[in-house]
Amino acid sequence: MKTLKKRRRVQVILLTVVALVLATGLIGFAMRDGINFFRSPSQVIAEPPKPTEVFRIGGLVEEGSIIRGQGETVRFVVTDGGESVPVAFTGVLPDLFAENQGMVGTGSYVNGVFEATEILAKHDETYMPKEVVDALKEQGVYKEAGES
Repeated sequence: MKTLKKRRRVQVILLTVVALVLATGLIGFAMRDGINFFRSPSQVIAEPPKPTEVFRIGGLVEEGSIIRGQGETVRFVVTDGGESVPVAFTGVLPDLFAENQGMVGTGSYVNGVFEATEILAKHDETYMPKEVVDALKEQGVYKEAGES
C-alpha cells in the first residue's frame, strides 16, 4: 500500500513538472514575436541586425535632418551622439516630434535605413525614455533638464 501511494505521488509530481515545462515553452513561443529589444544608434551601426528583426531604436532627432517626402513619408536621422542612423517613416508623426528631441521608433534595419512602423516622441519637455537616457549618457551627450 505504501508503494502505491509513493508511485501515485511520483506520477503526480512528474505530470506537474511536464505540464509546467510545456506551459513555459508555449508561453515563450507565443511571446517571441512580441518582444522588441531596444538598441541605440551606436549599437545598430556596430552590430547591424538582420532585416527581418523588429526592434526599437531611440535617441535624439538630428537638427536639420527632417525631410518630408511625397505623401506621408518622412525621413530623418536619429543619433545618440556617437553614431547616427537614417530613419524612414510613413505615417503621421506625433505632435511633439521635433529636431533635437528624444524619440523611440519601432521597426527594422534594412539596407542601412531604419524603416519605422511606429514613432513615439517624448510627451513633455522633461520626459525621455529610460533607454534613450542610458544610451545618451553612455555617449556623454545627455544633459539633465535645466542644464545648458
